[in-house]
Amino acid sequence: MITRPYCYYYVVAIAAVLLSFSVLFVQCQVLDDYANPAYNSTPLPQFTQIVYGRLSNLTSAILTPSVTKNASFCIKNPEAEWDLAFNYSSNLTFLSSCIQKTNGDISLRLCTAAEAKFYFNSFIEGGTQSVPNKNCNITSWVSGCEPGWACSVNPTVNVDLKNSEDIPSRTLDCQACCEGFFCPEGLTCMIPCPLGSYCPLATLNETTGLCDPYLYQLPPGQPDHTCGAANIWTDVVRSSDVFCSAGSYCPTSIEKVSCSSGHYCRMGSMYEKPCFKLTSCHGNTVNQNMHAYGIMFIVALAALLLIIYNCSDQVLSIRGRRHAKSREAAARSVREKAQARKGWKSAKNAALNHVRGLQSQFSRTFSRRKTVTPGEELRILSQTEVETDDDIDPTTHAIILSSLERSSAAKPSGVMMEIHATEEDPDIRNAGTEVEDKNVKQPMPKKSHLHSNSQIFKYAYGQLEREKAMQQENLTFSGVISMASNPQIRKRPVIEVSFRDLTLTLKGKNKFLLRCVTGKIEPGRITAVMGPSGAGKTTFLSALVGKTVGCKMTGSILINGKNESIHSYRKIIGFVPQDDIVHGNLTVEENLLFSARCRLSANLLKEDKVLILERVIESLGLQAVRDSLVGTVEKRGISGGQRKRVNVGLELVIEPSLLILDEPTSGLDSSSSQLLLRALQREALVGVNICMVVHQPSYTLFKMFDDLVLLAKGGLTVYHGPVRRVEEYFAGLGINVPERVNPPDHFIDVLEDIVKPSTSSGISSRELPVRWMLHNGYRVPPDMLQNCAGLAILSARVTLNDQMDDNAELGEQSFAREVWQDMRSNVELQRDIIRHNFLRSRDLSSRRTPGVLLQYKYFFGRVVKQRLREARTLAVDFLILLLAGACLGSLIKMSDNNFGAASYTYTIIAVSLLCTISALRTFALDKLQYWRESASGISSLAHFLSKDTIDHLNTVIKPAVYLSMFYFFSNPRSSFTDNYVVLLCLVYCVTGLGYSLSIFLEPGPSQLCAVLLPVVLTLISTQGGDGTFVKNLANLCFPKWALEAFVVANAESPVVMQYGRAREFLGV
Repeated sequence: MITRPYCYYYVVAIAAVLLSFSVLFVQCQVLDDYANPAYNSTPLPQFTQIVYGRLSNLTSAILTPSVTKNASFCIKNPEAEWDLAFNYSSNLTFLSSCIQKTNGDISLRLCTAAEAKFYFNSFIEGGTQSVPNKNCNITSWVSGCEPGWACSVNPTVNVDLKNSEDIPSRTLDCQACCEGFFCPEGLTCMIPCPLGSYCPLATLNETTGLCDPYLYQLPPGQPDHTCGAANIWTDVVRSSDVFCSAGSYCPTSIEKVSCSSGHYCRMGSMYEKPCFKLTSCHGNTVNQNMHAYGIMFIVALAALLLIIYNCSDQVLSIRGRRHAKSREAAARSVREKAQARKGWKSAKNAALNHVRGLQSQFSRTFSRRKTVTPGEELRILSQTEVETDDDIDPTTHAIILSSLERSSAAKPSGVMMEIHATEEDPDIRNAGTEVEDKNVKQPMPKKSHLHSNSQIFKYAYGQLEREKAMQQENLTFSGVISMASNPQIRKRPVIEVSFRDLTLTLKGKNKFLLRCVTGKIEPGRITAVMGPSGAGKTTFLSALVGKTVGCKMTGSILINGKNESIHSYRKIIGFVPQDDIVHGNLTVEENLLFSARCRLSANLLKEDKVLILERVIESLGLQAVRDSLVGTVEKRGISGGQRKRVNVGLELVIEPSLLILDEPTSGLDSSSSQLLLRALQREALVGVNICMVVHQPSYTLFKMFDDLVLLAKGGLTVYHGPVRRVEEYFAGLGINVPERVNPPDHFIDVLEDIVKPSTSSGISSRELPVRWMLHNGYRVPPDMLQNCAGLAILSARVTLNDQMDDNAELGEQSFAREVWQDMRSNVELQRDIIRHNFLRSRDLSSRRTPGVLLQYKYFFGRVVKQRLREARTLAVDFLILLLAGACLGSLIKMSDNNFGAASYTYTIIAVSLLCTISALRTFALDKLQYWRESASGISSLAHFLSKDTIDHLNTVIKPAVYLSMFYFFSNPRSSFTDNYVVLLCLVYCVTGLGYSLSIFLEPGPSQLCAVLLPVVLTLISTQGGDGTFVKNLANLCFPKWALEAFVVANAESPVVMQYGRAREFLGV
């Protein structure tokens, strides 16, 4: 079967009429001569070929730009499509038959340019009733005006074929149209039917009184009037009578043959088309049944999805095991070398002790002592110090070092250089470098860039072994000296935060969250913030790091004594939130490594980043779970305590200068809390300013803090100072801690009025904040003094100029005023959120983190791992698409009469729903993690681009998955490529819609909108009518353009439809 593209039928009517008057132009010279006896001897076939040959030469002259202008949206190549529709060269039977039937009078019966224009205008306007004209009107209605009939002009009349204004008088010799032509009602001329149509002579149906198959009636009162030829040529929306019916093919416009078995013939077919293998095609088959291919695709894709579903984690697991083996081998090698060095040092120390004993014996024996020069003494002491580093007291070791530095200004001796060079592991800094003779002075090895994982791990674990040798397990004074004197530990910028009269008031509520808080947190110290529930502890930390929104803040916060924004130092500030905001589908090591890569200095070498990572993992006790997934609510991972430590580790790996932690010990047992505090103490030794909220710590933990900020309800300060003096201060107020009672528990019970102070102290919990202000000489708000009646003697300190606080509670307000204030506060809250998230301050941290491109690389690697671990979810998405394609393709058959619009409408709804809902997961599931990373300075652009890049793969695959079922079950006229391109654009559009919903809305509303929007927009797009508002609204809906693209794809394919009517069908 060979079908012809009929999209151009928007203008094929006028083209056909132009063809008719082009025939007239030729036949004026030829066909009239055929009626002449001089030409009766010419054979009819030869004469017909002459006529058709001269007719074909006029094609280029007829298809002028003015003719095809209105059809430029559909006609791509007018000459080629004209040839497909009107190339009768293979069979001119209908033309020869008409020449014989009209006795050579065919030229006088074909339409002229004026009649073509008349018919074309009525065709475009979509009218179904005949329009009056010169030949057919209310006063003149000849039999040729009836459908299927035509008349001839007077042979003596000179007809101007190019005259498109005047319709010639055509009322003579009216008779039925020739088969292969159609004669519209209201016109008395003939138009040839295009290829792919079936225009036989009609026959009268005695039962219905209609002329089959064209369904027009004979005029009453004219018994001699018979059924003629076709009365209309149009698209399948108006009438399918003139098209070759489905299940048959028409080699010419006057011949119809039933489709044989093993072939199928769609409407408008000229030849039958063989069916594919494994398809069922019986006689008169309209379309081949390709369900077998669909079932084969379902089985193959289902098997593939099952493999992905069950084996998605294997790639990452195998890679992780290989990585772990390399790491464990490096750690084992370093430990073995460390033990060997320790044994070698022990043997050297024993030998040296033996030599010293012999020397002392000789000295006592000969009662004299050899004079030792200062340089040799220094060499001996230095050698002894280095060689017995693990055995002597660390405090003595530090004292010896300081005394040696003071006593000698010279450079270290050669022996010291040799010993350090000998003890340096040659495999850590330079792999393959051998230790030379100790008598030859060698330069200190320089640090080079390491490449292999084995070298990097050896370097990291070697450094960790050295750090272990420099400090005791419990961080004694000697460990502090060793840490401070270690040149390999990088010094960090110092951040001191001081605050004075810090007050936070909730906007619109006139409620104090913090009030008159004054003090500072210093570098190198761990400050604990304690207090009862509702005391504003978390608010206090949020205010220090500039994370408060919806609040009015007064007072001042100074950074290193300067009035600068804390956001200028956000690259070196770590904030650990109260909730464990970590990626559950990543391992512990992957979470920490990503944070280190994106937030550490870009100039830091890879091996140094790995060293920092290994140091944090070891200090937090996460070695056993480093390769385990953190886990989510649906999928179990590490324990809650380990998750809490990972939450802290995300900030430790960036080597911050200021570390703020919100309840890091909540949910941890005593041992885990102590482990965490030891890790924080180590950070404090290198100058990190640490401030953390703690809820009722144990006495052991309490003594590990350096400073304490104790807050009462209302955000008032009760104490701010060293931990070792807190009991002394409260004892001075008459509040003594009973024996066997934890001090912080007792103080909080006093603030909660659970424990009353002794009557001899004469103080209440409400007076404690005022006592602290007066103790330090701070200004006391007058309302606080008034509430403390027992402090009348202290009220004299308040000056007369003190006024009532502006934020004091106001009187009762009207309901309208309260509503207005609530609306105003909500607007201000959203403004603060936008300002906090999008406004950026000048960077003063002096740390150059990786740029957008490098962060995009890190994000891309992370998203790939997440997608591989979520492959099961993706497999389910693909499986649902397969089932949707199979169901819609099977249940809703593709019809030529409605452009397949019904099945494509359901396709748009189904694909839009499934792809929009799946796109919600891209940003909705890790929105909290995004806000945390964005607040720390990580690029939002890199975050978006990485996820969008990965989702592009799904965008490309999903249309193919859906069409693999839908196309083979429905078998539309348009090609697979055309359907794929349209569906690809649709998926890309709805994916962006899902992005927008997940970013700007909460999960609940975004899911509701993702379900409703595709359905509602599709209904709007398919609404008919002439309403301007509805049409303008439909132009803004993506389903309208998707459906139109599908219809155009079918119209441009070999299909018996035309695009102009397709637009009318869509109501556009």
